[in-house]
Amino acid sequence: MYGFSTRISGSFDKAIQQVTDELKKEGFGVLMEIDVAATLKAKLNIDRRPYRILGACNPPLAHRAIEADPDIGLLLPCNVLVREEDDGAITVAFMDPNAVLGLVDKPEITQLGKEVREKLMRVKNALK
Repeated sequence: MYGFSTRISGSFDKAIQQVTDELKKEGFGVLMEIDVAATLKAKLNIDRRPYRILGACNPPLAHRAIEADPDIGLLLPCNVLVREEDDGAITVAFMDPNAVLGLVDKPEITQLGKEVREKLMRVKNALK
């Protein structure tokens, strides 16, 4: 499996704010935000429920990763997906850093993946 998720109630915009706030508590900032629903509407005239990808980065951990392997940027940032389901619930899904960083065969990257996963799990568990 390459990710883990949780379902929460409330509005989509409130979920985005809550996820962003909880990421910040763990030292992550959101470097980019991709509004997939808006892009599909603009480019293909397809309507879909809100679906947004947040590119989260923890600068000290990213620095450690880049120092250990300069090509690691191909696997960064950590993606967090926020989507509205048909029943109105919000799913928040997290890329599993262990799965992604496990592609790199270096002990320091493996350890880093564990640390990032612990932080993202705390974010997941804080969401309501």
